[in-house]
Amino acid sequence: MPETLHIFPSITLEEMDSIKLMNRIDSKYLTNEATLAQVLEDAVRAGYRALETEGTQISPYNSIYFDTPGLKTFTDHRNKHLRRQKVRTRVYVNSGKTFLEIKRKNNKGRTKKKRMEIPFSEMEDFSKDQEAVAYLAGHSEFTVDQLSPVLSTAFDRITLVNPSKTERITIDRHLEFNNFRSGKKASLLDTVIIEIKQDGRAASQMKGILLDNRVKPAKVSKYCVAVTLTDSTARSGRFKEKIRMIEKTINKKIQVI
Repeated sequence: MPETLHIFPSITLEEMDSIKLMNRIDSKYLTNEATLAQVLEDAVRAGYRALETEGTQISPYNSIYFDTPGLKTFTDHRNKHLRRQKVRTRVYVNSGKTFLEIKRKNNKGRTKKKRMEIPFSEMEDFSKDQEAVAYLAGHSEFTVDQLSPVLSTAFDRITLVNPSKTERITIDRHLEFNNFRSGKKASLLDTVIIEIKQDGRAASQMKGILLDNRVKPAKVSKYCVAVTLTDSTARSGRFKEKIRMIEKTINKKIQVI
């Protein structure tokens, strides 16, 4: 746990309402725990605030990704389709809320996320929930009978907001994957994935902080990395290079069990 985090001024979920950025441009960066500590120190000095829920600024997230038997959402991403989607359920552990979430990327590089709240009991199977089934059909290219759970992801997230509330920064750590189809598990160890979410109209102070700390942009999909690591039958192609990049960043070999 970075020692710097506790000195961030807090921002509440209610205050975050004005910067949900459901229609946004995302920029991802890859680093390690040691570099993250310096990034957080610089962010404190720059006036960033950290989201606090249930008395903590660290939020555990658990997600389940759904895909077709042939892994269409994975394959579309691997093949660099400009228009692509991902379907997942996610529980926000601190708040206890669970959502069905549909992420769509258009050919202009913008990401739109749609979501509806569902009971936690439907995390792995929402097919009996007629409202959720209709929501999926109305907001994605898939119907419920085309999809099944592929894998789960678990990680801890720190969320920062800049002083002018024009961008949101998510910092994901302690990433772990469990593939339901192959039975394989993997951890990304000291890997840290940072994502800047903005509408593109305002300058990003965080990009300058990351540049100062030699943290470079890296297009990393947690789902695609997880499939590549845990499914030896998936045609992973260029994603194998992402694994090597991650291992170089943390100077460790990722183990799959």
